[in-house]
Amino acid sequence: MNVHQLRRLTPAEEAVIASAETGLVASDQTRQDAIALLRREGLPHRRIEAWHYTDLRSLIGRVPATTSASPAPELLSPLLPGSTVVDLAASAPLPAAPEGASFTRSNATPDWRKPVNHLDREFDTIRLIGAAFGATATEIEIAADADLAHAIELRPEPGSTGARGFTLCRLGARSKATIVERLSAGHAGTLSSGITDLTIGEGAEVLWIIDQAKGEAETYLGQLNVSIGANARFKLFVLNAGGALVRLEVHAETAGEGADIQMRGVNLLGPGQHIDVTTTLNHTVAHTTSTETFRNVVTGGHGVFQGMIKVSRGAQKTDARMACNTLLLSDEGDFSAKPELEIFADDVQCGHGATAGEIDSNHLFYLMSRGIPERESRALLVKAFVDEVVEELEHEDAIAALEARIDAWLAADR
Repeated sequence: MNVHQLRRLTPAEEAVIASAETGLVASDQTRQDAIALLRREGLPHRRIEAWHYTDLRSLIGRVPATTSASPAPELLSPLLPGSTVVDLAASAPLPAAPEGASFTRSNATPDWRKPVNHLDREFDTIRLIGAAFGATATEIEIAADADLAHAIELRPEPGSTGARGFTLCRLGARSKATIVERLSAGHAGTLSSGITDLTIGEGAEVLWIIDQAKGEAETYLGQLNVSIGANARFKLFVLNAGGALVRLEVHAETAGEGADIQMRGVNLLGPGQHIDVTTTLNHTVAHTTSTETFRNVVTGGHGVFQGMIKVSRGAQKTDARMACNTLLLSDEGDFSAKPELEIFADDVQCGHGATAGEIDSNHLFYLMSRGIPERESRALLVKAFVDEVVEELEHEDAIAALEARIDAWLAADR
């Protein structure tokens, strides 16, 4: 007989469970099982290695319950022109899909029983929370050889208990698509979650953009799991520019030779924020490549980057690179970086590194000596620091939209 010692939950954990039980029906056994496990095990804490820098049990209780902020009007329009907007809420009608694509709803729910992050507990925390809140699937299929002219934009529209998203996305062989996850501000004090399982077929190409702009009193937990087929290309861009407490996990695996992973990201942190980006790049077959670069601008709060490159025994000729660069603009903010390599093959090229520092005083003096005011000079240097990775997207509309979002953040009085 298994005996589980019950632990007293914190008030914040009790509040999360009470919110998850909203609308629960007796026939929903999967959701009941998830809530029961959440009640028994609680939220992860710093003694769980995967959550060492983001003590969810403690931090979630510090998120303020009210805010004066409101969603910016531009967040209501698509990030990229001509996009097909898909509301991930189960009750929302699905739009007409563009030629070569299809949208459907299903009763599938996130399976939390096996952790995607090997350093998590015996179950997957983010998937468990998604299941506990009743996330059900929106399925997106891109047909083989389809080349979508316009982007698909996914929106988990916020409700009174937060936003829920669970997406199963499959790209057929040799297809091409651009997909945007738009995470806009919702109700203060809510916990939102988003989970995506993405399968990229042989020779397919996808640009995936995550635009996270939650409110200053919101918590967001997101997870993107990607399988990249032979000779396929996965390009990801992440912009974190909002939220009080944010944890975004990206787990990518090369499933075929010639697979290529390109991750770029910008984290913009202000006072009171906690933003954690945790990634694993799993090279499981030979002749695959990956590059990962994150740029962080810290004017306050606490940022975290945990990046792992894993190379399996048979994954010879892997070429994988990772970098995390942080610009510290205030003594009130800090950033924790933990890049790691785990290599079991002997014929590979892998590298990783992290840097942190202030604005170069020589560069600042150069601009000011040419008549540019100090505030504007600092903004130009910060913009150059982050725009470098944005411009690697090679997508004109995406570059313009993301740079506009970054410019708006920089223009605020910080």
